[in-house]
Amino acid sequence: MTERDPLLTSSYDYELPEELIATYPISPRDHARLLVYDRRNRSITHSRFDQIDSFLPPECAIVFNDTKVIKARLYGSKESGGAIELLINRPLDAYRINVYVRGRVKEGTKLLFDRRLVATVIKLHDDGSRDVEFSLAGERLRFEELLPLLDEIGHIPLPPYLGREDDSSDEREYQSVFARREGAVAAPTASLHFTDELFAAVSARHPHAFVTLHVGSGTFKPVEAEVITEHPMHSEYFAIADEAYALIHGDVPLLCVGTTSTRTVEYHVRSGEREGEANLFLHPNNPPQRVNYLLTNFHLPQSTLLMLVASFVGLEETHRIYAEAIAQKYRFFSYGDAMLIL
Repeated sequence: MTERDPLLTSSYDYELPEELIATYPISPRDHARLLVYDRRNRSITHSRFDQIDSFLPPECAIVFNDTKVIKARLYGSKESGGAIELLINRPLDAYRINVYVRGRVKEGTKLLFDRRLVATVIKLHDDGSRDVEFSLAGERLRFEELLPLLDEIGHIPLPPYLGREDDSSDEREYQSVFARREGAVAAPTASLHFTDELFAAVSARHPHAFVTLHVGSGTFKPVEAEVITEHPMHSEYFAIADEAYALIHGDVPLLCVGTTSTRTVEYHVRSGEREGEANLFLHPNNPPQRVNYLLTNFHLPQSTLLMLVASFVGLEETHRIYAEAIAQKYRFFSYGDAMLIL
């Protein structure tokens, strides 16, 4: 077979039977399956997530993402009539918020929601996103003032490929047990497999720390460029606390829980920044420099997240691993099973 070119987007395509897309999580969450890939001998082992610590190198430290998913999806109407749906992407400053709106709008359009919440469109972007400012009774709202209102009237922003509306169980299930810093519009899904008990047990045996990366809806943006390096990578807010900084700059091997933690650590290693906007694109021609091991879920074809996996194991091995996962009927995507790369 002709070897695939790791710089071509088409090289990251694969066929996934629709029934392998997990629309609901496993219960309990740590009973998800775990595929363990060891790069030293290219071996694949099948296990269950609650057995993860039996595979982790005893000396490794773990980096988690403590971001918390907000109820970023709102349903309302235009002032002139007509239903709309708004999805928050990320705050740009204290008042301006970048969003996606389903429904035609122009600058100056007012969008009306429950609790007399109003969003005014202030800018249209070529990528389809819009900038808005929210207000209540004529007073502009800061992002942190908006959050309690979102909690009342918003909806959990499930990924579009789940093909369903959110329900009350998603408020609990689409959130990690260690989520604490509000701001994400998508969950760092590798984190979702930890129960309180498993998190406590793993944390007791390994040095660990938290970074924050508020996952934006850009994480679902498909790579449309023919050559992956021409893809405009989205940026997301990140912050690195002192404990994480110390681990990153120590000499202990690092396991990152999720692609979000990985991008945060690797962006910091390259830039030296501890807070700001991260837009790092990891792929086989830009592999990790500091992160040794990765825990992640199974990702969409031709996505930047699949390319990140290939940055650890190479393109051909990525395809071999995914083919094995499909043959063994692993569950894919946000509510699906997990993979540990050693």
